[in-house]
Amino acid sequence: MCSPSAPAETPRGAAPALLLPLQLLLCVAYPFLAHAATTRGGPWASFALADLVLLLLAAPLLRRRLWALALLGLLLAGLARLDGGPWPQLLLLAPPVLFTGWLAWWFARSLWGGRVPLIARIVRALHERAGQPMTAELETYARRLTAGWAGVLALLTVANALLALWAEPGGVLHALGRTPPLAVSPQAWSWFANLLNYGVVGGFMLGEFAWRKRRFPRQPYRNGLDFLRQMAALGPKFWRDLLG
Repeated sequence: MCSPSAPAETPRGAAPALLLPLQLLLCVAYPFLAHAATTRGGPWASFALADLVLLLLAAPLLRRRLWALALLGLLLAGLARLDGGPWPQLLLLAPPVLFTGWLAWWFARSLWGGRVPLIARIVRALHERAGQPMTAELETYARRLTAGWAGVLALLTVANALLALWAEPGGVLHALGRTPPLAVSPQAWSWFANLLNYGVVGGFMLGEFAWRKRRFPRQPYRNGLDFLRQMAALGPKFWRDLLG
């Protein structure tokens, strides 16, 4: 617990250093909390939503922004008031759809309007850092891979949305008093939306990485671990610009 005599301000640089580990922890915790909400009931749905609130407000909270503290208190009070009713579980239907939908749009938009495809920007940066040329064949591959990611994530978005509509009980159509054309158990929805989604993404990533190593053996990294290190070494500014 914090002591009243603790320093009034966080040391310079402490907030940015804590932000990424905290966000990673909250990201990893969320799908398990959301799955527990479906399989166990009780307050787990409110816990999962509180996790999302903390994730979204982590940066301003670590910088001790008063508006973030006030908003956190307001949202947590609202969750406490809703706890025990149907709303927390209904709200949990949205994040898998919104998250995969946003990622699909993020990949797809880089293919429009003369932009550089998302994967091509990353590949270029890795090759430039290693002093290796970016070939035309690799440019084409990176563009197709960007489209592939957009397609996979769009399919996951559609699947998540349909399962959220059809879950019975607890789905959107059930909450509106309508009978879904295909009934899906809440447990099946949760296994797919909260857990299997990550397996599909991870499987696609590993399969593509193995194929890329065969197709383009000369890469600026030695193995998967070195690839992750090289990605991290691109630096915060690169990733902020990529997200922009």
